[in-house]
Amino acid sequence: MEAGIVGLPNVGKSTLFNALTMSQAAASANYPFCTIEPNEGIVPVPDGRLDRITKYIVPQKIIPATLKLVDIAGIVKGASEGEGLGNKFLSHIREVDAILQVVRCFEDEDVTHVGGDVDPLSDIETIETELLLADMQTLDNTLPKVERTARSGDTDAKLAVEVIKKCQIRVNDSVPIRTLEFDADEQKVVNGYGLMTAKPVLYIANVDEDDLEGQGPHVKKVREYAAKHGADVVPVCAKLESELAELDEEDRTELLESVGLTEAALGPLARAAYHTLGFESYFTAGEKEVRAWTIPAGATAPQAAGVIHTDFERGFIRAEVYALEDLEKFSNEKEIRAAGKMRVEGKSYVMQDGDICHFLFNV
Repeated sequence: MEAGIVGLPNVGKSTLFNALTMSQAAASANYPFCTIEPNEGIVPVPDGRLDRITKYIVPQKIIPATLKLVDIAGIVKGASEGEGLGNKFLSHIREVDAILQVVRCFEDEDVTHVGGDVDPLSDIETIETELLLADMQTLDNTLPKVERTARSGDTDAKLAVEVIKKCQIRVNDSVPIRTLEFDADEQKVVNGYGLMTAKPVLYIANVDEDDLEGQGPHVKKVREYAAKHGADVVPVCAKLESELAELDEEDRTELLESVGLTEAALGPLARAAYHTLGFESYFTAGEKEVRAWTIPAGATAPQAAGVIHTDFERGFIRAEVYALEDLEKFSNEKEIRAAGKMRVEGKSYVMQDGDICHFLFNV
């Protein structure tokens, strides 16, 4: 799972990225395009269910799910035409699975805004417009080539022509491709072209330290916009997160408590990114390790087993599944079995978020 952090210059992208990844990189200068190549970091997805499991099954290792973050340099108006090294940066967005757009919702005279005034909706629209224009170019350039192949009778090319034209209509109306519905084959075509407005978006409202819950007027506008477009919003104070990243665990906890927070931004942000991508977690638990595994919502038991190893999916026989609540009630797997709460599920079973599983397979 890979998410790209995007936004206009000086909205706090790199500050947030460095804090989330506990980066020790020096603070970036206050000017556009200070991030020339995309920085990448792997961060754990905080999940309190791991702590609850390990109270009863004590492992040698605890392995959470992870999220790959890519810090992509600031995009400006005209990026689709190459402004501000735009083409290079837009190409980085094509490679991620979701877009985390940082929107400036704080006032600070010492931090210049590329547009002059702090206007979160204008910032969102600027990014969206550039991504739409870039997709328009991709579709317009690709269609003639695919049409030539389709005329030879190629079935895949014929489908691609239909999908491209379907996307063109939406993009030419200034509507993101993500608003369209595709079947599995059509979705493969869309994914193959790296169309940016097809990617799900999560808005990160970078707020002032006196608006940590995101109740101010700037964030309210972002929430209203996101609600209309089926997106989530996470308020984050990148400045505070940067301070937290420099502290040890005890001091970090103390600072969080002093400002009325129970956890750093990584928790709610990672969980929101999971939701945006349509992912969920299941767990395997034993003395060697307790581990969270990432799967798409709606995955079957064999598909979930395949995340561990392809042999598990190919030779899948059955899954033994139980709920965390049953572990907390009965304390161990032996008692769960004795109570008849250890379920045996077959190939058609659709995994539920939080399932704890053992897979039986034969290859």
